[in-house]
Amino acid sequence: QVLLVESGGGSVQSGGSLTLSCATSGPASSSYCMGWFRQAPGKEREGVATIEHTGTTSYADSVKGRFTISQDSATNTLYLRMNSLEPDDTAIYYCAADGTLHYGLDFPGCLSVDFGFWGQGTQVTVSS
Repeated sequence: QVLLVESGGGSVQSGGSLTLSCATSGPASSSYCMGWFRQAPGKEREGVATIEHTGTTSYADSVKGRFTISQDSATNTLYLRMNSLEPDDTAIYYCAADGTLHYGLDFPGCLSVDFGFWGQGTQVTVSS
């Protein structure tokens, strides 16, 4: 299994920045897709950003241009750099891994795959 532990959450004012980290206990190569998701109270969990083992990234439209996902294979750490934070970014942020090494030609993109492994989440609060 892939074990994930998030850190780096906190409170920040609008326009501020935070960097979230996700430490993984297994090799980065154990998952083709890694991603960040968030869930605000009373709202559906949504994908924020994903990264393939090749480095290809995808972002939700709401964070495009503001957030950057990256992965350090040397330390098996996933990052989410969040700039220009807005109150609507307030949520619990989760890192996730699909736990799949390879996909076939039917690969739908990381935003559409089944992420089977999840961290416990870290709270991000953005005040106006």
